[in-house]
Amino acid sequence: MKAIHFLLSGALVCSMLTLGGCGQTATDNDQIESVADQTQTSDTQQDDTTQAGVLSSFSATDLDGNTIDQSMLADYDLTMVNVWATFCGPCIKEMPDLGTLAQEYQDKGVQIIGLVSDVLNSDGTINEEQVQTARNIVSETGAAYTHLLPSEDLYGVLSQIQYVPTTFFVDSTGAQVGSAVISAQSKDKWIETIDAMLAEVQG
Repeated sequence: MKAIHFLLSGALVCSMLTLGGCGQTATDNDQIESVADQTQTSDTQQDDTTQAGVLSSFSATDLDGNTIDQSMLADYDLTMVNVWATFCGPCIKEMPDLGTLAQEYQDKGVQIIGLVSDVLNSDGTINEEQVQTARNIVSETGAAYTHLLPSEDLYGVLSQIQYVPTTFFVDSTGAQVGSAVISAQSKDKWIETIDAMLAEVQG
């Protein structure tokens, strides 16, 4: 696992206060950061020899228990990763639009995936009741794209996220594209953002 440093613009940090976002719970962050700290030494050693991307190498399961890894990125120019939580109203409110956008962009080299941030027990295991809550939300909102559960390979990403939704973009190799967005957005604003990121990777 590699420590991730998201590129956040000041304007985006301020905008989340007006556009809507939720702070991660202390329990969620403490649990994720604890596990991330345990692997920090080996990560530092790896960073000396490689410059891997945010998602260049990972393994996780989705809401249906399927194993997912970095190969899911290879066929897309751009992947939008939306980190959300089951307690977050702004996250859930924008998910119907994200479901629609996932369909509209699937033939344009873009995919959307979700990362559910609040499904860990205090011992680091997956809370199945929370997973079911997440499944219900996905079903009710029509956000029928892949949603990942936290895994050790993703703790480095999650430990740096203080607010949900946070959305970042990666290319087909898992390298981050542009800056992360730490607020919910309207559909029109997401179209503007996705098109700009897509132009960057295809440019």
